[in-house]
Amino acid sequence: MKKKFLMILLTAMIAIFAAACGSNTAAPTQAETEAPKAEAPKADAAQGSAAQEELTIKHQLGETKVKTNPKNVVVFDYSVLETLDKLGVEVAAVPQESLPPHLSKYKDAKYTNAGTLFEPDFEKLSALKPELIIISGRAAEKYEELSKLGPTIHMGVDTKKFMESFTENVTTLGKIFGKQAEAEKELAAINDSIAKLKEQVTASGKKALIILQNGGKVSAYGPGSRFGILHDVFGFAPVDPTIQVSTHGQSISFEFVAEKNPDVLFVVDRDTVVKGNGAQTSGKDVIENDLVKGTNAYKNGKLIYLNPSFWYISGSGLISVPEMIKEVEAAIK
Repeated sequence: MKKKFLMILLTAMIAIFAAACGSNTAAPTQAETEAPKAEAPKADAAQGSAAQEELTIKHQLGETKVKTNPKNVVVFDYSVLETLDKLGVEVAAVPQESLPPHLSKYKDAKYTNAGTLFEPDFEKLSALKPELIIISGRAAEKYEELSKLGPTIHMGVDTKKFMESFTENVTTLGKIFGKQAEAEKELAAINDSIAKLKEQVTASGKKALIILQNGGKVSAYGPGSRFGILHDVFGFAPVDPTIQVSTHGQSISFEFVAEKNPDVLFVVDRDTVVKGNGAQTSGKDVIENDLVKGTNAYKNGKLIYLNPSFWYISGSGLISVPEMIKEVEAAIK
């Protein structure tokens, strides 16, 4: 009887031990079940915070709250477009009609045609639901209408303080898209190139004139003007410091060019980018007349035709400015 009782007791103890072990294997502890859940909300909270971060951007037409890393970006300024391209930022829509050759990739169908630089396609933009629209002078009159479709900022360049304005634009874009380091690197390289160029220009002692050819008519630009970077930043002394500052330049005759007799004559031929190769008369035919041929610039091989895609269409982006520097460097060698 005693032996039978011990056998029953031993069997019961084994059953209890097995049940305890099975319970530990099948059911995790409270700490084990709650630990993963405690981590997930922290990650979600961090991501939500980044997505909601906003910057207040002050610009020529007011102040605009802009999300960092916005989606469906629309750009109505080719200088801004080339800066974003250089920084590796993707956009959703651009005016495709007058894209310069160095931005021709944006003609691809994957980019929405936003209209023209002057006339946005509001229907397409409304469907796109942009989180940022960037404009400059050409689309400035549409600011209020565009602002109803999404946060809109004006990002033109102030020609009277070109480098300060250009630097601010690039830096602001770097902040908006999380590309501060890349923006600083590009700006540092440009500033270094400008310093070297200005030293060469100053040492040459040459006086320069920059003119725009448009349909047979010629305009001159001086310090503080649309092409004033030539004097204000690159260091060329102007042949006439009193040239009127205006968007379209001061209308001049070729007698003016002959009288001022520049050492270097820079030409921006608008017809080549507006009319294309089908223009009846080339800018060269207009410019290289007997009066111009009598100048020091022509005689010394310093009549320089600048790339209008960089100087006229863009002019203040991370692609055009370095190219403009290179063109002027070549002119003084």
